[in-house]
Amino acid sequence: MFKNLLLSLLTVLSIQGLSAQNPLSGFPKGFTPMEVGKDLAYHFVDCKHDLYAERWIHYAEVCTWNGALDYALKTKDQQLIKRLQLKFEPFFGREKALLPPMNHVDYNMFGSIALKLYQVTKDTRYRDMGLAYADAQWNVPEHAKPDEKAWGEKGYSWQTRLWIDDMYMITVVQNEAYKVTGDTKYIDRAAKEMVLYLDELQRPNGLFYHAPDVPLYWARGDGWMAVGMANLLGDLPKDHKDRSRIMTGYLAMMKSLKDYQRPNGMWNQLIDEPDFWAETSGTAMFTYAFIRGIQHGWLDAAAYGPAARKAWMAMVPYIDERKNVTEVCIGTGKKNDKQHYANRPRNAGDFHGQAPYLWCSVALME
Repeated sequence: MFKNLLLSLLTVLSIQGLSAQNPLSGFPKGFTPMEVGKDLAYHFVDCKHDLYAERWIHYAEVCTWNGALDYALKTKDQQLIKRLQLKFEPFFGREKALLPPMNHVDYNMFGSIALKLYQVTKDTRYRDMGLAYADAQWNVPEHAKPDEKAWGEKGYSWQTRLWIDDMYMITVVQNEAYKVTGDTKYIDRAAKEMVLYLDELQRPNGLFYHAPDVPLYWARGDGWMAVGMANLLGDLPKDHKDRSRIMTGYLAMMKSLKDYQRPNGMWNQLIDEPDFWAETSGTAMFTYAFIRGIQHGWLDAAAYGPAARKAWMAMVPYIDERKNVTEVCIGTGKKNDKQHYANRPRNAGDFHGQAPYLWCSVALME
């Protein structure tokens, strides 16, 4: 018995030592990114489709699909890779009607999962579908409105809205198109668009209002910017002309987020409101942006590593026994009223939460 106690103590001390050296490793049982990622990825495979108005695949499902596939590839789980591919296969046939139209940022990002699957399968059906969605973001249709045409004439996506979530929806599909083709026009598009949004929307404190006429810092809204910048910087060539501007915006945001992290490790539904409830999807997005920044050397590991670890350790207990992330704010339109955000329903298992938890799991396995 004494021997077992001694071994347990040595194990705990070893884990603590590892976490002190590298805060992004040495997690205890139940908190390891492999365990969490596996639970959420396999749970996703068994989920029914999430549809807009019972018609088209929802972007939050695509976000989760991307995360599950990244987890499967990272762990070389061939069974999971195959199941994720088979889940997509009906879109070439009996479920073709569920494909989103190519006329909105939230719809066009569907192309990202097709392009990811092409990189796995080398099946050109995935490539052709994904590139069609990526190119449709820049190919201005004849029926476009005057303001949409004006964006296109300036070299931006005609789908530009200057809504902060666009900086995930646009960049994710353009990034994947760049990876598949090697054509720099795709990464140039993403970077040009990001600079526009930073110049137009970032506040002096580094954060972003939910909308220009709604001066409130909604966690998930800001989360899309945090993840979008982290991913784009990871793919952007080191000598790209827009890299410095995007890095400046990213670092300003990360500093402010670190300042607003709650003592328990979470971030609240409204980032700067200490009495609001802790919200999981935004917390996971910010944690992901921290993790990537530490791994790439953009952020000081000594300062941000403990913050990222604290967030992860706080996030994981929000996963319930059915592998659903709880305390996820449902989809939320803008409203200049704090109570509107305080009263938003929380939906356990909402893909808005499942997705960034998967992203964090994969990132922590790097």
